[in-house]
Amino acid sequence: MILAAIDIGSNAARLLITEASVYKDGTVDFTKLNLLRIPLRLGFDVFANGFISEEKKRKMIDTIKAYKLLMDIYKVEALKACATSAMRDASNGAQVLADIKRETGIDVHIISGQDEANIIYETHIAEKLNTDKSYMYVDVGGGSTEVTLFANDHIVFKESFNIGTIRLLNGSVTDEQWEHMKWYIKNHTKDFQPVEAIGSGGNINKIFSISKRKEGKPLPLDLLKDYYKELGLNSVEERQHLYNLRSDRADVIVPALQIYIAVMRWANADEIYVPKIGLADGLVKMLYKEMMEK
Repeated sequence: MILAAIDIGSNAARLLITEASVYKDGTVDFTKLNLLRIPLRLGFDVFANGFISEEKKRKMIDTIKAYKLLMDIYKVEALKACATSAMRDASNGAQVLADIKRETGIDVHIISGQDEANIIYETHIAEKLNTDKSYMYVDVGGGSTEVTLFANDHIVFKESFNIGTIRLLNGSVTDEQWEHMKWYIKNHTKDFQPVEAIGSGGNINKIFSISKRKEGKPLPLDLLKDYYKELGLNSVEERQHLYNLRSDRADVIVPALQIYIAVMRWANADEIYVPKIGLADGLVKMLYKEMMEK
């Protein structure tokens, strides 16, 4: 079964095309056939002005049209399309999605921060790890950060915070928001030590790639601090050159590290696993589950 997910985030829009197949022992394999990312950068419009510009809207529509052509080529059987923080905050978000539906035929749904945390949890990475420890999913996006704590074979909490890389670059995160996030994580993880982090999002994946760590090996918190200091000393242009980063990655990678480091410190997590998961992966697994229930 060929399934697809579209994730329209505050920094980029992603299309994931996956083949879901049942193995002889009953387990389901999800094989990525294609993953495409277009840097729409909606958050720079929304977090500064409160709405999506006509230019960005046209880019969104063109992106969805291109994704639709690709899905037709792959013969995608079912699709789930969602938009997150920037679209939640945009005063014209609903109208933009109505225009997308009219021009492309594709329904994109705005999801809440709590829904976002739920969908990321659908990857169920923590269930395959050591049950003697607690695991904290941390997904850092352009507009928000989703944190989920998994301990003793159950979910302790799922929470979304309006702290993201583009909001930080725009200077639209208050001290009160930082303090609330710090209080929440410290108070909700203190009884579930030791905690290990599981990171998702393009920025932590890029740091993992730069580190040249072996697949499955965690990144120590001290290493993230080193990269934060090293990258922060360089300009965006220098980061692009020295680390072979795209321009739309080079500017957000430092605030992303700031968030990961803060969350890990508050939870007393000394290392973070980076299993290359994201919202789109959770969407595909949720879609498969819905298809099976039908």
